[in-house]
Amino acid sequence: MQSLIKQLLAELGEDPTREGLLNTPKRVEKALKFLTSGYDMDVDEVLNDALFTVDYSEMVIVKDIDFYSMCEHHLLPFYGRVHVGYLPNKKVVGLSKIPRIVDVFARRLQVQERLTVQIAETLKSKLNAHGVGVVVEARHLCMMMRGVEKQNTIAVSSSMLGAFRTQPQTRLEFLKLIHQGSVGDSD
Repeated sequence: MQSLIKQLLAELGEDPTREGLLNTPKRVEKALKFLTSGYDMDVDEVLNDALFTVDYSEMVIVKDIDFYSMCEHHLLPFYGRVHVGYLPNKKVVGLSKIPRIVDVFARRLQVQERLTVQIAETLKSKLNAHGVGVVVEARHLCMMMRGVEKQNTIAVSSSMLGAFRTQPQTRLEFLKLIHQGSVGDSD
């Protein structure tokens, strides 16, 4: 990969042997491997048996999960927050596992819409949940730095499965709760 990055630098009109660029190929390789580490992650290993039988049937929400991903069209970052809710079906998942599942899919070359669906479908199937809702809000550098150059644009995508799709009151409760203030916010 480093030789390709050196070639890319030369194609861009740079001198890959100048002092400031000498270690750039190594650093870019390391960064790209980290940013695409989701390909090497397995959801079952991430869950690590953290499914627990609990007599709880109300909505569980983990919101404001920060994520960073790479647009597959331009190899530029997009980033934002993911909000996840689910209705348990006799099983709950350890809360820290939900952000980890987000990372499994965010750390791949992505489009926001696919990322949203992958998170929702994975949680629905692994938890056998009565319903899952996922909302992703993101800023895309491919829209901010190039193209339309709109710095304040936020893209929003959602995936509603099971009761979140079929029961309007469930969907509405989820959307209301993810947009309420967070713990520690001032009134």
